[in-house]
Amino acid sequence: MKSTNPMAALFGKSPFKPIQQHMRVVVDCASEVPPLFEALVAGDQAKVEAQKDLIFAKEQAADEIKNQLRGHLPKSIMMPVDRRDLLEVLAMQDSIADTAQDIAGLLVERKMEVPADMGDTLVALVSRCVDTVNQAGTIIEELDELVEMGFRGKEAGRVEEMMETLNKIEDETDEMGMALTRSLFAQEDSMSAVSVMFWYQLIQWIGDLADYAEKVGDRLRLLIAR
Repeated sequence: MKSTNPMAALFGKSPFKPIQQHMRVVVDCASEVPPLFEALVAGDQAKVEAQKDLIFAKEQAADEIKNQLRGHLPKSIMMPVDRRDLLEVLAMQDSIADTAQDIAGLLVERKMEVPADMGDTLVALVSRCVDTVNQAGTIIEELDELVEMGFRGKEAGRVEEMMETLNKIEDETDEMGMALTRSLFAQEDSMSAVSVMFWYQLIQWIGDLADYAEKVGDRLRLLIAR
């Protein structure tokens, strides 16, 4: 009798299919963050709240896939990679969606105003951080090819190049984040201490989107190395 479990059906084809499915939802969730900040800079609170709802819904969809995957990930079946490695990749992917949700929640609960002259820099940072998420998603889509090649050969080399690009983009986001932090520091005297604290937290979370995306690549690099 065929299994009626959709996750089991996916595993029958490849242990990476659910990981890829999860990452697609994570990328989709992160893609809603730039419009969120564009609305914030424009002072469109209704749009901010609408984007927050989209992000929360997509984060929940990612959580549902994550929970199903954790519950059905084979423990005894022979797989080309260690089960723990797959769970680590899954955890890093999920952290991206969690961070997007944290950002959206803070912007709605706090109703934060963008400090003077920070709008363009802020939107640019968010966009570049989401670029790292997109790059990580592209790499995850290569997992099946990697398995077929035994994590060796031209495909492994191509994925390694993609990971290097991911690392470079993440380095750019670090520099952009530091520049934005310096801009905020220069305006601290004209802002309330609480607002300053929340903005530092927000900038950190924006950077975390890129950090977690880079960690997805780092976990895959370990898979290739093994």
